[in-house]
Amino acid sequence: MEKFASVAALFLLLCFPVAFSGHDYGQALSKSLLFFEAQRSGVLPGNQRVTWRSHSGLNDGKSSGVNLVGGYYDAGDNVKFGLPMAFTVTMMAWSVIEYGNQLATNGELGHSIDAIKWGTDYFIKAHPEPNVLYGEVGDGNTDHYCWQRPEEMTTDRKAYRIDPSNPGSDLAGETAAAMAAASIVFRRTNPAYSRLLLTHAYQLFDFADKYRGKYDSSITVAQKYYRSVSGYNDELLWAAAWLYQASNNQFYLDYLGRNGDSMGGTGWSMTEFGWDVKYAGVQTLVAKFLMQGKAGRHTPVFQRFQQKADFFMCSLLGKGSRNVQRTPGGLIFRQHWNNMQFVTSASFLTTVYSDYLTSSRSNLRCSSGTVAPSQLLSFAKSQVDYILGDNPRATSYMVGYGNNFPQRVHHRGSSIVSYKVDRSFVTCRGGYATWYSRKGSDPNLLTGAIVGGPDAYDNFADRRDNYEQTEPATYNNAPLLGVLARLSSGHSGYSQLLPVVPAPVVRRPMPIRKPRVTSPVRASGPVAIVQKMTGSWVSKGRTYYRYSTTVINKSPRALKSLNLSIKNLYGPIWGLSRSGSSFGLPSWMHSLQSGKSLEFVYIHSTSPANVAVSSYTLA
Repeated sequence: MEKFASVAALFLLLCFPVAFSGHDYGQALSKSLLFFEAQRSGVLPGNQRVTWRSHSGLNDGKSSGVNLVGGYYDAGDNVKFGLPMAFTVTMMAWSVIEYGNQLATNGELGHSIDAIKWGTDYFIKAHPEPNVLYGEVGDGNTDHYCWQRPEEMTTDRKAYRIDPSNPGSDLAGETAAAMAAASIVFRRTNPAYSRLLLTHAYQLFDFADKYRGKYDSSITVAQKYYRSVSGYNDELLWAAAWLYQASNNQFYLDYLGRNGDSMGGTGWSMTEFGWDVKYAGVQTLVAKFLMQGKAGRHTPVFQRFQQKADFFMCSLLGKGSRNVQRTPGGLIFRQHWNNMQFVTSASFLTTVYSDYLTSSRSNLRCSSGTVAPSQLLSFAKSQVDYILGDNPRATSYMVGYGNNFPQRVHHRGSSIVSYKVDRSFVTCRGGYATWYSRKGSDPNLLTGAIVGGPDAYDNFADRRDNYEQTEPATYNNAPLLGVLARLSSGHSGYSQLLPVVPAPVVRRPMPIRKPRVTSPVRASGPVAIVQKMTGSWVSKGRTYYRYSTTVINKSPRALKSLNLSIKNLYGPIWGLSRSGSSFGLPSWMHSLQSGKSLEFVYIHSTSPANVAVSSYTLA
């Protein structure tokens, strides 16, 4: 036993030589989530934190006889593109699945779940029938002709859909993946909603697989902006992988095993991952299934998937047979237009793959030799640090982070004075003359947005008309949620690889009620406690509530130990360690730093529990 302990300690030491310092990853995480609130379309909620935005797109879908209010604007324009929006939601959900504990430690789990639900609520509306999916609202051509705030846009808001006569397997497949991944996120905290999402995922996958075709051949107005170059085979495999993880249904594992070779999952050696090309993501997930011992008779095929996952990781590290280009400052570089989308997505895959390998006690196999998993995490950290300012220009490419960040972002909403400040109508072309062309900084700070980034030589021009470098996008930010949560937790951020517990499928879920605040801030010395009800559902005639509780350290010193008394609790609780009737900091958390918060959740069928501080110790 002593020998095993010493070997295990040595293994962990070799796997975690990364020094987590220099940047406030928790702050960057919080700011990154604010960007999604700035991108919201529809009726904004009462707890909206980006206050310079207002309601928009309130008639979306009306001309088509369907309610398509909600969802996200993809970038600096006012169009809702379904394919990148679905990828955004998938990556946010994957971040929560892998690093939910770390997000909770940072007090951002609730905001992350809210960001996911803003997308999935829209997808439910966009999928009114099993074989119908609305994939775009607005026309990129007319939208790009105008420079207007989303609150008063006058551009065409036509809705475009796919159906059996006009298929779109890539769009339906990615949306199925998003719904399946999100169903895992809501499994414990909102099971009825989780089952509803999984039902939509099943239907969307069947639709995508049965009626095959590229979505941009049906929604042709998307071709200029989000052309599906990779086709739809990668999305079908991607959706199958997520449906297996969400349902544990053998059908989807068999689908990966039967089709892995013919659909390119084991054939494509990738050096990119993003909203269009999903192969590297599929290969990473299937490698996870293999490490979990789930491959069964498909083991030879899954091993070929993993070989391609290794190829992708090795190419990023510069240790493969075909390596990714890097700028002189060390940033991976694929294209001049919004290169950051590839940086953040690759950083996420290397982060989770590092933890997968570590938990399975494996090394990365590259053409140059074996590589410790810690090098993958070091790579992700180097890319995030570059984004946050460790680069030749000392520029932060996250708006609002650091002292030197882009001031003239290519974004309609942030570049025009807030509708709440000045309601003078901004005309379609007048917006270009008055706001687009001005040299001053944006009147509204687009906090947390990751812009397109520098060129191949680390050069960057902070100009509003330089859309290739200064335009942000939701799919730039989404993969960063998990990476920042992981890095913010240091060595304690390591997540053991665990099998997914399947959820029972119910085809007729009960309706979900709107969240409401249930308790004001309570303070006990330097510790403040805030509770809110974030969801409810009805099962067998009884209403159940999900409560989110945030514990905030208001002291200038770190909180080393904390004992909470929780009375009138009649259901399960997550996010705290328990000893008898007392609750304390979770096992992975040794202290709560000054100004930081801890979030935990619980469920029961009555009013909020009575949460109070019994004792605490300050460092």
